[in-house]
Amino acid sequence: MNRLASIGGRPDGGVDRIAGSAADLTARRWLAERMRARGLVSRTDDIGNVFGHTSSVADRRLLVGSHTDTVPAGGRLDGAYGVIAALEVLTTLHEHGHPAADALEIVSFWDEEGAQPESSGGMVGSTALCGDPHLAEITGFMELHIEQGPRMELAGQELCVVDGIVGVDRHLIRAVGEPNHAGTTPFPLRRDAGRTMTRAAAAAHDVIRSVSDTLVGNIGSFALDPGAPNVIPGAAQMVLELRSPHEDVLTRCAETVLEQTRVIAAEEGCTVEHRILSHRPVIAFDESMRTLLEKTCRSTGRPVGSLYSYAGHDAGVMSAHVPTAMVFVPSTRGISHSPNEHTDDRLLTQGTQVLLEGVIAHHDSH
Repeated sequence: MNRLASIGGRPDGGVDRIAGSAADLTARRWLAERMRARGLVSRTDDIGNVFGHTSSVADRRLLVGSHTDTVPAGGRLDGAYGVIAALEVLTTLHEHGHPAADALEIVSFWDEEGAQPESSGGMVGSTALCGDPHLAEITGFMELHIEQGPRMELAGQELCVVDGIVGVDRHLIRAVGEPNHAGTTPFPLRRDAGRTMTRAAAAAHDVIRSVSDTLVGNIGSFALDPGAPNVIPGAAQMVLELRSPHEDVLTRCAETVLEQTRVIAAEEGCTVEHRILSHRPVIAFDESMRTLLEKTCRSTGRPVGSLYSYAGHDAGVMSAHVPTAMVFVPSTRGISHSPNEHTDDRLLTQGTQVLLEGVIAHHDSH
């Protein structure tokens, strides 16, 4: 993990390894070399996914892994932990001549993060694999990952089997008023789209927090038109993102926010336009694989829980095509996508041990 983190490493302890960068390509070559040094076969496909397996790999096998690309100024664990853990599992099985070794393949997916400005949203390598003939050789997928949030640490949990991935909706909400001179137009005569949208944004946060405790949301994009200090905005828009493991909660929240925005717009003499930018449905992971991993986690005797992931993962893409499951280990203070990302070595090792035993249990059950 330390060696990989040094590729694209920053003085503050973070990592810059954006997909397609020199550091990212160096890391992929390094990973392939590490596989070969351990007596494994490595190959890189046309999109950039790096695979590893034994020389006598079976025609049908379980896939395990994650990604090694990062966001700008990212941490050393996000994605990379799951790849190194997968390499350690396959190496251990191979060194001990365990039959599960030949029924296993490991992967570092290309561009999970989608951190480039021109990116289509990430999960590029896993999406490509799901359209590749190689998918027919895959019987299932397991991914080990840090939580990237504070819930496990707050609950005192050391391991969590992931139920699935939340749905994510993005809405573009636009207010249209009338641009006018900000110095000469009295307040009662204004049709101020900027004031409309700032009021709506404040109200939206209150709605999000009141609808459901499973719901989180964000307004991270906000624009005024024309954007001049002395011009009353004739138009303003925000992008509202909502995440929940319940589709009905996503729908109810969006409807309530829009209703309140229209009321506010009418008070300000403006109109409202709305369109859905994107909808990612709720993903539920395979029940039999979740049960297998839950049994494996509980065998450690350590505190175990279950939760939905509020971040996207390659496992979400894979789950539409093969039985898929994830295991989380805690993130210290819930910090991720940051040089301060950290998980104690004991917990990282424990998660890797669970992955190893989960792979063996999966092999024995098949």
